[in-house]
Amino acid sequence: MRKLLRTAALLLATTQVQAQDLSYYLPDSVPYNAAIPKPQEVIYHQVGEYHITHDRLVNYMQALAKAAPDRIKLEPIGFTYEGRPQVLLIITSPRNHQNLEQIRQQHVQLTDPSKSAALNTADMPAVVYIGHSIHGNEPSGANASLLSAYYLAAAKGPQIDDLLEHTVILFDPSFNPDGLQRFSTWVNQHRGKNLVTDPASREFNEVWPGGRFNHYWFDLNRDWLPAQHVESQNRLAWYHKWKPNILTDHHEQGSNATFFFQPGVPSRVNPITPAKNQELTGKIAQYHAQFLDRIGSLYFTKENYDDFYYGKGSTYPDVNGAVGILFEQASSRGHAQQTANGVLRFPFTIRNQFTTTLSTLEAARNLRRELLDWQREFYRSALTDAAANAVKGYVFGDSNDEGRTAIFVNMLRRHQIEVRRLANDTKVEGIVFGKNNSYVVPAAQPQHRLIKAIFDKTLEYKDSIFYDITSWTMPLAFGLPYAQLNAAQFTPSLMGEVVSGTVTTKGGVVGGKSEIGYLLDWKAFGAPAALYALQNAGIITKVATRPMEMTIGGTARKFDFGTILLPVSMQSVSGDQLLTRVQAIAQQYSVPVYAIGNGSVLSGSDLGSSKFVSLSKPSVAMVVGTGVSALDAGEIWHLFDQRFDIPMTHLDLPSFNQRDLSRYNTLIMVSGSGYSDINKDKLKAWVQNGGTLVLTEDAITWAAQAGICTVGLKRGQSGIDSAQALAYASREQLVGAQEVAGAIFRADVDLSHPLAYGYSTPSVHLFKANRVFMERSKSPFANPFTYGKQPLESGWVSRENKAAIANSAAVVVSTVGSGRVIAIADNPNLRAFWLGGTKLMMNAVFFGKVIEAGSARGEE
Repeated sequence: MRKLLRTAALLLATTQVQAQDLSYYLPDSVPYNAAIPKPQEVIYHQVGEYHITHDRLVNYMQALAKAAPDRIKLEPIGFTYEGRPQVLLIITSPRNHQNLEQIRQQHVQLTDPSKSAALNTADMPAVVYIGHSIHGNEPSGANASLLSAYYLAAAKGPQIDDLLEHTVILFDPSFNPDGLQRFSTWVNQHRGKNLVTDPASREFNEVWPGGRFNHYWFDLNRDWLPAQHVESQNRLAWYHKWKPNILTDHHEQGSNATFFFQPGVPSRVNPITPAKNQELTGKIAQYHAQFLDRIGSLYFTKENYDDFYYGKGSTYPDVNGAVGILFEQASSRGHAQQTANGVLRFPFTIRNQFTTTLSTLEAARNLRRELLDWQREFYRSALTDAAANAVKGYVFGDSNDEGRTAIFVNMLRRHQIEVRRLANDTKVEGIVFGKNNSYVVPAAQPQHRLIKAIFDKTLEYKDSIFYDITSWTMPLAFGLPYAQLNAAQFTPSLMGEVVSGTVTTKGGVVGGKSEIGYLLDWKAFGAPAALYALQNAGIITKVATRPMEMTIGGTARKFDFGTILLPVSMQSVSGDQLLTRVQAIAQQYSVPVYAIGNGSVLSGSDLGSSKFVSLSKPSVAMVVGTGVSALDAGEIWHLFDQRFDIPMTHLDLPSFNQRDLSRYNTLIMVSGSGYSDINKDKLKAWVQNGGTLVLTEDAITWAAQAGICTVGLKRGQSGIDSAQALAYASREQLVGAQEVAGAIFRADVDLSHPLAYGYSTPSVHLFKANRVFMERSKSPFANPFTYGKQPLESGWVSRENKAAIANSAAVVVSTVGSGRVIAIADNPNLRAFWLGGTKLMMNAVFFGKVIEAGSARGEE
């Protein structure tokens, strides 16, 4: 009987929910303050029994701050898109809390070479930023934060007292509140009393888009450098307010793995990162190994993950005088899942994350002086490197688009980079930079290395496999004219006032009320938002398909392709009402609008010409759902919704065939592999009836195979000689080298084409992270964006893929009946910072129907 009972107990242990009390996680040699609430007293379950929801996570952090005010100060740092609070706990000793602002100011002086030499680091605490679960469906980090915060609030004894005295801990329990809430809701609602460990179960297979992303389906772990999202901007403000010495970034990986901590692959470290950084990373890693050995957890280092792209949380600190540490725990993706290593239980994953928080803090305490000294030396040596570098500064600015320039300046300022206004007009490398709309970034400043990472191009690499993109040269991404300045060009006469605060731009109506019409300059960044707002207000709009010159306010002014005409006589509102609406919209979106004094043109098409084509208000839908890239879809959603205030319908793939497509005049399909069930005849008929279908990346391949368009596709070579005997161990390197991880290519542009309206230069830079290589159309007018013989500007690409890209088409327009199919081979909207591709995408939406059939002849 006893044997049967023991067998039954073992069976229950493997099937029923196993809640672990705190003794499973916490060090057993430490006493705890009974007055500090334990997690279950606030969140109503044991840690790991359920997945913590973000609201309860914040409730617990608030409870700790209230119960232990001598150790914890809670700082609200902002709100997410969905209105969830982002909170930061500042945890240190009671004595440090009494002098917290003085400690902060002194610590920040380590990053100022003009002040840092006088500091005595022996008396300074190290600053450690502990960050959790920037991917919402990698939740062990955020759940471990319950334990770490409790430990730091409640632990007693000389060891914790010494730790808190010598460290200031910035504690972020959730980098991605919206994603964490989405994922925790999913797994908790699919959890039963008896845990199901079958990986096929619904619990482990989220519905699209999943909890990894933020509200707009962005990977926030790629946004540390671009900083285009509110979560990142809120976090960066506090990062630079404190300038931590260590930042931890707690993630999860595949369920069949173990546990990873940095260092990563040595050959994939960004060459800008000093060797001392990796030396310190290795020293800290020894503490992780020791602490994980104590609890018997397996781990690995120096494989799979790298330290190359500075937009990741574990790499961004490396170019800011700190040490970034990536932790990757094998994911249970639910409460308990069968893996190649047995059943992986959620509490186990949490314990490893908590343990490495303790190891990080122990390393910070013991290496405190070395970390502080390195931070000082990092910024001191940055000035030394700048003095030895031939590039002394960078000048940039777009006289035609001050809005886009302002967004770039504000991005630089978020990273504590000094930006100055250009004091005098200058010409560099044939580019004229005007003092009223251009800026200078001196290279000789503490953020010299980060400036290089932002501005410089890269074409030489130690490795050919990358965890993320291989280039992100920001001025090219933003589509801004820029130039490097050497010692002879970088003169004091260029240095204007230092930019402080947020740069803003102004718009409005120039010339007052008109009885004839108004002209909206399409080059302005906010022009698409203004145009949609005008159309939504019922104002009739036309687009100029030819340039012209008119007298405005007594001065001759040229207006380019794409200028928007608002004819007064055609409107249903009075002239005064029209002016009021146009003025308000122009101011809201910072666009210049010019009042027409008389209808005569000095050159070009008259205002009543057929070359001014009437526009329809876009009614836009995008196909989303399983099999569609959530990242690509989110980039477009964010562009329309956040940048331009244009609503967009999301058509879910499973129900697409049942939807009435006549409601929409524009349909967008981004990269994806799930389009096979779409009713091809229905979609083609919609295009033939006048719809504009915009395709990007892999969606082009599907559409071509489905007969929606006749875009020709080039086939890239494998790069592997099948006749040659190759070692199996070389497979990863050889196959991986053929991936297009993400590089920048220059495309030649036909500025007269509707898809190029608003561009001022005959080339733009696009980002490629795929192997979609389009043949040029047989119609010479259907290739508005093309790649030349040597289009690579920055980044890694194999010899075989480089050959396939050469002389290919970046954009092809096809005529299908009365409609148009616009195929964009690459990603014009990468991570919300590729603003150089914004006009291309918006032109496809607003002007797709303007493209004449003859411009795409031969493609039907």
